[in-house]
Amino acid sequence: MQTRLLRAVGWSSVAILGVLGVAVFLLILTLARDAALPTRNKYGLVFDAGSTHTALYIYRWPADKENGTGIVSQVEACTVPGPGISSYADNPAEAGAILKPCLDKAMKIIPAEQQRDTPTYLGATAGMRLLREQNSTKAEQVFAEVSKAIDEYPVDFRGAQILTGNEEGSFSWITINYLLEMLVKCSFTGEWTHPPAEDVVGALDLGGASTQITFLPGTTIDDSSTRSLLRLYGANYSIYTHSYLCYGQNQALKMLMASLHQGSPSSQQISHPCYPAGYQENITTSDLYNSPCVHAPSTPSPAQVLTVSGTGDPAACSTAIQKLFNFTCGANRTCGFNGVYQPPVRGQFFAFSGLYHNLHFLNLTGGQSLSLVNDTVRQFCIISWEKMQEEFPTMNRTHLRDVCAASSYILTLLLQGYKFNHTTWLDIHFVQQVANVDVGWTLGYMLNLTNMIPSETPQRVVGLQRSNWVAATVLLAVMLILIFCLLTVICCQKNSSGYESL
Repeated sequence: MQTRLLRAVGWSSVAILGVLGVAVFLLILTLARDAALPTRNKYGLVFDAGSTHTALYIYRWPADKENGTGIVSQVEACTVPGPGISSYADNPAEAGAILKPCLDKAMKIIPAEQQRDTPTYLGATAGMRLLREQNSTKAEQVFAEVSKAIDEYPVDFRGAQILTGNEEGSFSWITINYLLEMLVKCSFTGEWTHPPAEDVVGALDLGGASTQITFLPGTTIDDSSTRSLLRLYGANYSIYTHSYLCYGQNQALKMLMASLHQGSPSSQQISHPCYPAGYQENITTSDLYNSPCVHAPSTPSPAQVLTVSGTGDPAACSTAIQKLFNFTCGANRTCGFNGVYQPPVRGQFFAFSGLYHNLHFLNLTGGQSLSLVNDTVRQFCIISWEKMQEEFPTMNRTHLRDVCAASSYILTLLLQGYKFNHTTWLDIHFVQQVANVDVGWTLGYMLNLTNMIPSETPQRVVGLQRSNWVAATVLLAVMLILIFCLLTVICCQKNSSGYESL
Protein backbone atom coordinates (compact mmCIF):
# COMPACT_ATOMS: atom_id res chain seq x y z
CA MET A 1 0.00 0.00 0.00
CA GLN A 2 2.79 2.43 0.99
CA THR A 3 4.73 1.60 -2.15
CA ARG A 4 1.69 2.26 -4.38
CA LEU A 5 1.13 5.62 -2.63
CA LEU A 6 4.74 6.68 -3.15
CA ARG A 7 4.55 5.60 -6.74
CA ALA A 8 1.35 7.61 -7.33
CA VAL A 9 2.84 10.72 -5.74
CA GLY A 10 5.98 10.30 -7.82
CA TRP A 11 4.15 9.96 -11.10
CA SER A 12 1.85 12.91 -10.32
CA SER A 13 4.94 15.05 -9.55
CA VAL A 14 6.50 13.97 -12.80
CA ALA A 15 3.31 14.90 -14.65
CA ILE A 16 3.15 18.37 -13.06
CA LEU A 17 6.82 19.08 -13.67
CA GLY A 18 6.50 17.72 -17.18
CA VAL A 19 3.65 20.09 -18.00
CA LEU A 20 5.59 23.02 -16.56
CA GLY A 21 8.66 21.98 -18.51
CA VAL A 22 6.70 21.82 -21.74
CA ALA A 23 5.22 25.25 -20.97
CA VAL A 24 8.68 26.76 -20.42
CA PHE A 25 9.94 25.07 -23.57
CA LEU A 26 7.04 26.54 -25.57
CA LEU A 27 7.81 29.95 -24.04
CA ILE A 28 11.41 29.73 -25.21
CA LEU A 29 10.24 28.73 -28.70
CA THR A 30 7.91 31.76 -28.74
CA LEU A 31 10.71 34.06 -27.65
CA ALA A 32 12.98 32.62 -30.30
CA ARG A 33 10.30 33.11 -32.96
CA ASP A 34 9.72 36.74 -31.89
CA ALA A 35 13.45 37.39 -31.88
CA ALA A 36 13.72 35.95 -35.37
CA LEU A 37 11.01 38.26 -36.70
CA PRO A 38 12.44 41.33 -38.41
CA THR A 39 12.30 44.39 -36.16
CA ARG A 40 10.62 47.39 -37.70
CA ASN A 41 13.03 50.29 -37.71
CA LYS A 42 12.53 54.02 -37.84
CA TYR A 43 14.82 56.38 -39.73
CA GLY A 44 15.96 59.97 -39.52
CA LEU A 45 17.95 62.21 -41.89
CA VAL A 46 20.12 65.19 -40.95
CA PHE A 47 22.10 67.40 -43.32
CA ASP A 48 25.19 68.94 -41.76
CA ALA A 49 25.61 72.08 -43.87
CA GLY A 50 29.05 73.17 -42.71
CA SER A 51 31.25 75.97 -43.94
CA THR A 52 33.50 73.77 -46.12
CA HIS A 53 31.21 70.89 -47.10
CA THR A 54 27.79 69.31 -46.56
CA ALA A 55 27.11 65.74 -45.44
CA LEU A 56 23.90 63.74 -45.03
CA TYR A 57 23.65 61.38 -42.05
CA ILE A 58 21.14 58.53 -42.10
CA TYR A 59 20.16 57.23 -38.66
CA ARG A 60 18.12 54.18 -37.65
CA TRP A 61 16.63 52.90 -34.40
CA PRO A 62 14.17 50.12 -33.42
CA ALA A 63 10.61 51.44 -33.56
CA ASP A 64 9.71 49.84 -30.21
CA LYS A 65 12.68 51.47 -28.51
CA GLU A 66 11.99 55.14 -29.01
CA ASN A 67 12.32 57.57 -26.09
CA GLY A 68 15.67 56.40 -24.92
CA THR A 69 15.33 52.63 -24.78
CA GLY A 70 17.77 51.94 -27.59
CA ILE A 71 20.91 53.50 -28.99
CA VAL A 72 20.52 55.08 -32.44
CA SER A 73 22.85 53.65 -35.08
CA GLN A 74 24.30 55.38 -38.13
CA VAL A 75 23.38 53.63 -41.36
CA GLU A 76 25.23 55.85 -43.81
CA ALA A 77 27.11 59.12 -44.12
CA CYS A 78 26.94 60.64 -47.60
CA THR A 79 29.26 63.51 -48.53
CA VAL A 80 27.65 66.10 -50.80
CA PRO A 81 29.95 67.10 -53.68
CA GLY A 82 31.39 70.60 -53.72
CA PRO A 83 31.93 73.22 -50.99
CA GLY A 84 29.50 74.30 -48.28
CA ILE A 85 26.12 75.76 -49.23
CA SER A 86 27.24 79.25 -48.19
CA SER A 87 29.61 79.18 -51.20
CA TYR A 88 26.56 79.22 -53.52
CA ALA A 89 25.37 82.65 -52.44
CA ASP A 90 25.54 83.85 -56.05
CA ASN A 91 24.06 80.62 -57.44
CA PRO A 92 21.51 79.45 -54.85
CA ALA A 93 19.79 76.96 -57.18
CA GLU A 94 23.00 74.91 -57.28
CA ALA A 95 22.98 74.70 -53.47
CA GLY A 96 19.77 72.68 -53.73
CA ALA A 97 20.81 70.60 -56.74
CA ILE A 98 23.96 69.25 -55.08
CA LEU A 99 21.90 67.67 -52.28
CA LYS A 100 20.01 65.33 -54.61
CA PRO A 101 22.59 62.53 -55.08
CA CYS A 102 22.70 61.94 -51.32
CA LEU A 103 18.90 62.11 -51.05
CA ASP A 104 18.65 59.56 -53.87
CA LYS A 105 20.99 57.32 -51.91
CA ALA A 106 18.87 57.69 -48.78
CA MET A 107 15.71 56.71 -50.69
CA LYS A 108 17.37 53.42 -51.66
CA ILE A 109 18.13 52.66 -48.02
CA ILE A 110 14.85 53.66 -46.34
CA PRO A 111 11.89 51.36 -47.16
CA ALA A 112 9.39 53.13 -49.41
CA GLU A 113 6.51 52.66 -46.97
CA GLN A 114 8.49 54.47 -44.22
CA GLN A 115 9.90 57.39 -46.17
CA ARG A 116 7.01 59.79 -45.55
CA ASP A 117 7.41 59.25 -41.80
CA THR A 118 11.17 59.88 -41.83
CA PRO A 119 11.99 63.16 -40.02
CA THR A 120 14.46 65.16 -42.11
CA TYR A 121 16.41 68.23 -41.07
CA LEU A 122 19.04 70.57 -42.44
CA GLY A 123 21.21 72.44 -39.98
CA ALA A 124 23.71 75.05 -41.12
CA THR A 125 26.61 76.25 -39.02
CA ALA A 126 29.28 78.96 -39.13
CA GLY A 127 29.51 79.32 -42.93
CA MET A 128 25.88 80.37 -43.14
CA ARG A 129 26.24 82.50 -40.00
CA LEU A 130 28.93 84.49 -41.80
CA LEU A 131 26.85 84.75 -44.98
CA ARG A 132 23.87 85.98 -42.98
CA GLU A 133 26.12 88.70 -41.52
CA GLN A 134 27.35 89.66 -44.99
CA ASN A 135 24.07 89.43 -46.88
CA SER A 136 20.92 88.13 -45.19
CA THR A 137 18.96 88.16 -48.47
CA LYS A 138 21.41 85.79 -50.13
CA ALA A 139 21.33 83.53 -47.07
CA GLU A 140 17.53 83.33 -47.31
CA GLN A 141 17.73 82.51 -51.02
CA VAL A 142 20.14 79.64 -50.34
CA PHE A 143 17.81 78.25 -47.67
CA ALA A 144 14.82 78.57 -50.00
CA GLU A 145 16.59 76.52 -52.68
CA VAL A 146 17.81 73.74 -50.38
CA SER A 147 14.34 73.49 -48.85
CA LYS A 148 12.77 73.32 -52.31
CA ALA A 149 15.12 70.48 -53.30
CA ILE A 150 14.41 68.42 -50.16
CA ASP A 151 10.64 69.00 -50.52
CA GLU A 152 10.77 67.11 -53.83
CA TYR A 153 11.41 63.89 -51.89
CA PRO A 154 8.77 61.86 -49.97
CA VAL A 155 10.16 62.61 -46.50
CA ASP A 156 8.89 64.45 -43.44
CA PHE A 157 11.01 67.57 -43.98
CA ARG A 158 10.94 69.70 -40.85
CA GLY A 159 12.87 72.69 -42.12
CA ALA A 160 16.31 74.21 -42.52
CA GLN A 161 17.84 76.50 -39.94
CA ILE A 162 21.08 78.09 -38.85
CA LEU A 163 22.31 76.76 -35.53
CA THR A 164 23.73 79.16 -33.00
CA GLY A 165 27.26 78.47 -31.83
CA ASN A 166 26.00 77.41 -28.40
CA GLU A 167 23.50 75.00 -29.97
CA GLU A 168 26.24 73.46 -32.09
CA GLY A 169 28.38 72.91 -29.00
CA SER A 170 25.51 71.57 -26.87
CA PHE A 171 24.30 69.10 -29.51
CA SER A 172 27.84 67.76 -29.99
CA TRP A 173 28.08 67.27 -26.22
CA ILE A 174 24.77 65.39 -26.22
CA THR A 175 25.90 63.20 -29.13
CA ILE A 176 29.10 62.04 -27.46
CA ASN A 177 27.64 61.41 -24.02
CA TYR A 178 24.60 59.65 -25.50
CA LEU A 179 26.81 57.29 -27.53
CA LEU A 180 29.07 56.62 -24.52
CA GLU A 181 25.96 55.94 -22.39
CA MET A 182 27.07 58.61 -19.93
CA LEU A 183 23.58 60.11 -19.64
CA VAL A 184 21.71 56.93 -18.73
CA LYS A 185 22.55 53.24 -18.67
CA CYS A 186 20.38 50.14 -18.75
CA SER A 187 20.99 47.70 -15.89
CA PHE A 188 20.87 43.90 -16.26
CA THR A 189 17.34 43.88 -14.84
CA GLY A 190 16.04 46.43 -17.34
CA GLU A 191 16.09 49.39 -14.96
CA TRP A 192 17.64 52.73 -15.92
CA THR A 193 20.59 53.99 -13.90
CA HIS A 194 22.36 57.35 -14.05
CA PRO A 195 26.16 57.28 -14.19
CA PRO A 196 27.73 59.89 -11.87
CA ALA A 197 27.40 63.37 -13.37
CA GLU A 198 31.16 63.92 -13.09
CA ASP A 199 31.70 61.04 -15.55
CA VAL A 200 30.25 62.97 -18.51
CA VAL A 201 32.85 64.04 -21.08
CA GLY A 202 33.53 67.36 -22.77
CA ALA A 203 33.40 68.10 -26.50
CA LEU A 204 35.99 69.94 -28.60
CA ASP A 205 35.10 70.77 -32.20
CA LEU A 206 36.99 72.52 -34.98
CA GLY A 207 35.12 73.32 -38.16
CA GLY A 208 36.04 75.47 -41.13
CA ALA A 209 34.69 78.75 -39.73
CA SER A 210 34.21 78.21 -35.98
CA THR A 211 35.44 76.19 -33.02
CA GLN A 212 33.47 75.05 -29.96
CA ILE A 213 34.34 73.94 -26.44
CA THR A 214 31.66 72.35 -24.23
CA PHE A 215 32.03 70.65 -20.86
CA LEU A 216 30.57 70.25 -17.37
CA PRO A 217 32.71 72.48 -15.12
CA GLY A 218 33.41 71.81 -11.49
CA THR A 219 32.31 75.32 -10.50
CA THR A 220 29.35 77.62 -11.01
CA ILE A 221 29.22 79.20 -14.47
CA ASP A 222 29.51 82.94 -13.90
CA ASP A 223 28.53 84.11 -17.40
CA SER A 224 24.98 83.10 -18.34
CA SER A 225 25.69 83.58 -22.07
CA THR A 226 28.04 80.59 -21.91
CA ARG A 227 25.67 78.37 -19.91
CA SER A 228 23.34 75.79 -21.40
CA LEU A 229 20.76 74.12 -19.15
CA LEU A 230 19.74 70.61 -20.21
CA ARG A 231 17.35 68.11 -18.64
CA LEU A 232 18.03 64.63 -20.01
CA TYR A 233 16.63 61.35 -18.65
CA GLY A 234 15.52 63.02 -15.43
CA ALA A 235 18.89 64.63 -14.67
CA ASN A 236 19.81 68.32 -14.90
CA TYR A 237 23.07 69.46 -16.49
CA SER A 238 24.45 73.00 -16.44
CA ILE A 239 27.17 72.88 -19.08
CA TYR A 240 29.62 75.50 -20.25
CA THR A 241 29.68 76.05 -24.02
CA HIS A 242 31.09 78.71 -26.30
CA SER A 243 31.67 78.99 -30.03
CA TYR A 244 34.38 81.23 -31.46
CA LEU A 245 33.27 82.45 -34.87
CA CYS A 246 36.14 83.01 -37.34
CA TYR A 247 38.42 80.65 -35.39
CA GLY A 248 37.59 77.58 -37.45
CA GLN A 249 40.55 76.21 -39.39
CA ASN A 250 39.91 77.80 -42.81
CA GLN A 251 39.06 81.24 -41.49
CA ALA A 252 41.93 81.18 -38.98
CA LEU A 253 44.46 80.35 -41.70
CA LYS A 254 43.00 83.13 -43.83
CA MET A 255 43.41 85.54 -40.89
CA LEU A 256 46.99 84.30 -40.55
CA MET A 257 47.74 85.05 -44.20
CA ALA A 258 46.25 88.55 -43.88
CA SER A 259 48.29 89.19 -40.74
CA LEU A 260 51.47 88.12 -42.52
CA HIS A 261 50.60 90.35 -45.48
CA GLN A 262 49.99 93.37 -43.29
CA GLY A 263 53.26 92.76 -41.45
CA SER A 264 55.31 92.23 -44.60
CA PRO A 265 57.87 94.88 -45.64
CA SER A 266 56.70 94.39 -49.21
CA SER A 267 53.07 94.91 -50.17
CA GLN A 268 53.33 92.24 -52.87
CA GLN A 269 55.45 89.60 -51.10
CA ILE A 270 54.41 87.34 -48.21
CA SER A 271 56.89 85.11 -46.40
CA HIS A 272 54.86 82.31 -44.81
CA PRO A 273 56.68 80.46 -41.99
CA CYS A 274 53.98 77.77 -41.75
CA TYR A 275 54.27 76.78 -45.42
CA PRO A 276 57.08 74.37 -46.36
CA ALA A 277 60.30 75.83 -47.70
CA GLY A 278 60.27 75.84 -51.49
CA TYR A 279 56.49 76.27 -51.75
CA GLN A 280 55.27 79.25 -53.76
CA GLU A 281 51.91 80.47 -55.03
CA ASN A 282 50.18 83.62 -56.21
CA ILE A 283 46.97 84.91 -54.66
CA THR A 284 44.91 88.06 -55.20
CA THR A 285 43.97 90.55 -52.54
CA SER A 286 40.29 89.99 -53.40
CA ASP A 287 40.62 86.32 -52.46
CA LEU A 288 42.51 87.16 -49.28
CA TYR A 289 40.09 89.80 -48.01
CA ASN A 290 36.76 88.30 -49.12
CA SER A 291 35.66 87.18 -45.66
CA PRO A 292 34.13 89.19 -42.80
CA CYS A 293 36.68 87.46 -40.56
CA VAL A 294 39.55 89.19 -42.35
CA HIS A 295 39.80 92.96 -42.09
CA ALA A 296 41.97 94.89 -44.51
CA PRO A 297 43.81 97.94 -43.07
CA SER A 298 42.74 99.94 -46.11
CA THR A 299 40.88 99.27 -49.33
CA PRO A 300 43.28 97.10 -51.33
CA SER A 301 43.21 96.86 -55.09
CA PRO A 302 41.17 93.69 -55.77
CA ALA A 303 43.33 92.82 -58.76
CA GLN A 304 46.62 93.07 -56.88
CA VAL A 305 48.60 89.81 -57.10
CA LEU A 306 50.56 88.67 -54.04
CA THR A 307 53.41 86.14 -54.12
CA VAL A 308 53.43 83.77 -51.14
CA SER A 309 56.67 81.91 -50.34
CA GLY A 310 56.98 79.22 -47.69
CA THR A 311 59.96 79.33 -45.28
CA GLY A 312 59.28 76.25 -43.12
CA ASP A 313 60.10 77.90 -39.79
CA PRO A 314 58.08 76.25 -36.97
CA ALA A 315 59.08 78.77 -34.28
CA ALA A 316 58.12 81.75 -36.46
CA CYS A 317 54.95 79.91 -37.46
CA SER A 318 53.90 79.49 -33.82
CA THR A 319 54.66 83.16 -33.08
CA ALA A 320 52.60 84.34 -36.08
CA ILE A 321 49.62 82.15 -35.06
CA GLN A 322 49.68 83.47 -31.48
CA LYS A 323 49.15 87.00 -32.82
CA LEU A 324 45.64 85.95 -33.92
CA PHE A 325 44.60 85.57 -30.26
CA ASN A 326 44.28 87.82 -27.25
CA PHE A 327 45.19 85.60 -24.29
CA THR A 328 44.85 88.21 -21.53
CA CYS A 329 41.99 87.95 -19.02
CA GLY A 330 40.46 90.66 -16.87
CA ALA A 331 40.97 90.85 -13.11
CA ASN A 332 39.27 88.11 -11.03
CA ARG A 333 38.20 86.31 -14.19
CA THR A 334 39.23 83.11 -15.90
CA CYS A 335 38.92 83.09 -19.67
CA GLY A 336 39.68 81.21 -22.83
CA PHE A 337 40.82 83.87 -25.28
CA ASN A 338 39.68 87.23 -26.61
CA GLY A 339 38.30 87.98 -23.15
CA VAL A 340 35.60 85.25 -23.29
CA TYR A 341 34.81 83.77 -19.89
CA GLN A 342 35.75 80.10 -19.44
CA PRO A 343 36.04 78.07 -16.23
CA PRO A 344 39.09 75.77 -15.94
CA VAL A 345 38.83 72.65 -18.11
CA ARG A 346 37.77 69.55 -16.18
CA GLY A 347 37.38 65.84 -16.90
CA GLN A 348 37.83 63.86 -20.10
CA PHE A 349 37.33 65.49 -23.51
CA PHE A 350 36.58 64.07 -26.95
CA ALA A 351 38.05 66.10 -29.83
CA PHE A 352 36.76 65.59 -33.36
CA SER A 353 36.34 67.10 -36.84
CA GLY A 354 39.41 69.18 -37.76
CA LEU A 355 41.08 68.46 -34.44
CA TYR A 356 41.07 64.75 -35.23
CA HIS A 357 41.82 64.84 -38.97
CA ASN A 358 44.93 67.01 -38.76
CA LEU A 359 46.58 65.13 -35.91
CA HIS A 360 45.52 61.77 -37.33
CA PHE A 361 47.52 62.51 -40.47
CA LEU A 362 50.60 62.84 -38.26
CA ASN A 363 49.67 59.65 -36.30
CA LEU A 364 49.14 61.71 -33.14
CA THR A 365 45.66 60.55 -32.10
CA GLY A 366 46.77 57.58 -29.99
CA GLY A 367 47.24 59.27 -26.61
CA GLN A 368 50.81 60.50 -27.21
CA SER A 369 52.39 62.87 -24.71
CA LEU A 370 52.36 66.58 -25.43
CA SER A 371 56.16 66.58 -25.75
CA LEU A 372 55.99 63.96 -28.50
CA VAL A 373 53.20 65.84 -30.26
CA ASN A 374 55.19 69.09 -30.21
CA ASP A 375 58.31 67.36 -31.52
CA THR A 376 56.41 65.60 -34.32
CA VAL A 377 54.73 68.80 -35.51
CA ARG A 378 58.04 70.67 -35.36
CA GLN A 379 59.84 67.98 -37.37
CA PHE A 380 57.10 67.95 -40.02
CA CYS A 381 57.18 71.73 -40.36
CA ILE A 382 60.84 71.75 -41.43
CA ILE A 383 60.35 69.27 -44.30
CA SER A 384 60.86 70.95 -47.66
CA TRP A 385 58.01 71.15 -50.17
CA GLU A 386 59.89 68.94 -52.63
CA LYS A 387 60.46 66.18 -50.08
CA MET A 388 56.91 66.53 -48.72
CA GLN A 389 55.46 65.86 -52.18
CA GLU A 390 57.75 62.85 -52.63
CA GLU A 391 56.62 61.33 -49.32
CA PHE A 392 52.89 62.01 -49.87
CA PRO A 393 52.41 61.93 -53.67
CA THR A 394 48.66 61.18 -53.58
CA MET A 395 47.62 63.77 -51.01
CA ASN A 396 45.74 66.87 -52.06
CA ARG A 397 48.25 69.68 -52.63
CA THR A 398 46.37 72.29 -50.59
CA HIS A 399 45.81 69.93 -47.66
CA LEU A 400 49.47 68.92 -47.64
CA ARG A 401 50.58 72.54 -47.72
CA ASP A 402 48.36 73.34 -44.71
CA VAL A 403 49.32 70.44 -42.40
CA CYS A 404 52.02 72.40 -40.55
CA ALA A 405 49.89 75.53 -40.23
CA ALA A 406 46.76 73.63 -39.13
CA SER A 407 48.61 71.44 -36.60
CA SER A 408 50.43 74.44 -35.13
CA TYR A 409 47.14 76.31 -34.93
CA ILE A 410 45.48 73.38 -33.10
CA LEU A 411 48.25 73.29 -30.50
CA THR A 412 47.94 77.04 -29.90
CA LEU A 413 44.14 76.82 -29.68
CA LEU A 414 44.10 73.92 -27.22
CA LEU A 415 47.01 74.94 -25.02
CA GLN A 416 46.94 78.72 -24.90
CA GLY A 417 43.36 79.27 -26.03
CA TYR A 418 41.45 76.62 -24.07
CA LYS A 419 44.16 76.38 -21.34
CA PHE A 420 45.03 72.68 -21.51
CA ASN A 421 48.52 71.81 -20.20
CA HIS A 422 50.97 68.89 -20.18
CA THR A 423 48.81 67.02 -17.64
CA THR A 424 45.32 67.71 -18.97
CA TRP A 425 46.48 67.11 -22.56
CA LEU A 426 46.27 63.38 -21.80
CA ASP A 427 42.56 63.86 -21.00
CA ILE A 428 41.87 64.70 -24.66
CA HIS A 429 40.79 61.77 -26.86
CA PHE A 430 40.95 62.48 -30.58
CA VAL A 431 38.22 60.49 -32.35
CA GLN A 432 36.25 60.35 -35.56
CA GLN A 433 33.58 57.94 -34.34
CA VAL A 434 32.07 56.58 -31.14
CA ALA A 435 30.18 53.26 -31.34
CA ASN A 436 30.47 53.34 -35.16
CA VAL A 437 28.68 56.72 -35.32
CA ASP A 438 30.38 59.88 -36.59
CA VAL A 439 30.87 62.37 -33.78
CA GLY A 440 29.36 65.81 -34.32
CA TRP A 441 26.25 67.85 -33.59
CA THR A 442 23.88 66.09 -36.03
CA LEU A 443 22.84 63.13 -33.85
CA GLY A 444 22.24 65.32 -30.79
CA TYR A 445 20.26 67.70 -32.99
CA MET A 446 17.99 64.92 -34.25
CA LEU A 447 17.59 63.38 -30.78
CA ASN A 448 16.51 66.77 -29.44
CA LEU A 449 14.06 67.64 -32.22
CA THR A 450 12.44 64.19 -32.28
CA ASN A 451 12.22 64.15 -28.45
CA MET A 452 14.00 60.81 -28.38
CA ILE A 453 15.79 61.73 -25.17
CA PRO A 454 12.95 62.23 -22.65
CA SER A 455 13.28 64.83 -19.91
CA GLU A 456 12.28 62.15 -17.40
CA THR A 457 13.74 58.68 -16.97
CA PRO A 458 11.62 55.83 -18.45
CA GLN A 459 10.44 53.33 -15.82
CA ARG A 460 11.71 50.21 -17.52
CA VAL A 461 13.23 49.17 -20.80
CA VAL A 462 10.69 48.23 -23.45
CA GLY A 463 11.24 44.93 -25.20
CA LEU A 464 12.68 41.52 -24.47
CA GLN A 465 15.57 41.42 -22.06
CA ARG A 466 18.47 39.00 -21.90
CA SER A 467 17.48 38.19 -18.29
CA ASN A 468 14.19 36.65 -19.59
CA TRP A 469 16.14 34.16 -21.66
CA VAL A 470 18.47 33.31 -18.81
CA ALA A 471 15.62 32.77 -16.32
CA ALA A 472 13.61 30.60 -18.71
CA THR A 473 16.61 28.47 -19.63
CA VAL A 474 17.65 27.97 -15.97
CA LEU A 475 14.08 27.07 -14.98
CA LEU A 476 13.80 24.49 -17.74
CA ALA A 477 17.15 22.96 -16.76
CA VAL A 478 16.11 22.70 -13.09
CA MET A 479 12.82 21.01 -14.03
CA LEU A 480 14.54 18.47 -16.25
CA ILE A 481 16.96 17.63 -13.41
CA LEU A 482 14.05 17.17 -10.96
CA ILE A 483 12.17 14.96 -13.39
CA PHE A 484 15.27 12.82 -13.85
CA CYS A 485 15.73 12.52 -10.08
CA LEU A 486 12.08 11.53 -9.52
CA LEU A 487 12.23 8.93 -12.28
CA THR A 488 15.36 7.51 -10.69
CA VAL A 489 13.66 7.31 -7.26
CA ILE A 490 10.60 5.59 -8.76
CA CYS A 491 12.73 3.06 -10.57
CA CYS A 492 14.63 2.33 -7.36
CA GLN A 493 11.34 1.92 -5.46
CA LYS A 494 10.05 -0.43 -8.14
CA ASN A 495 13.17 -2.58 -7.99
CA SER A 496 13.07 -2.60 -4.19
CA SER A 497 9.42 -3.66 -4.05
CA GLY A 498 10.05 -6.42 -6.58
CA TYR A 499 12.93 -7.74 -4.48
CA GLU A 500 10.74 -7.74 -1.30
CA SER A 501 7.97 -9.68 -3.02
CA LEU A 502 10.50 -12.17 -4.28
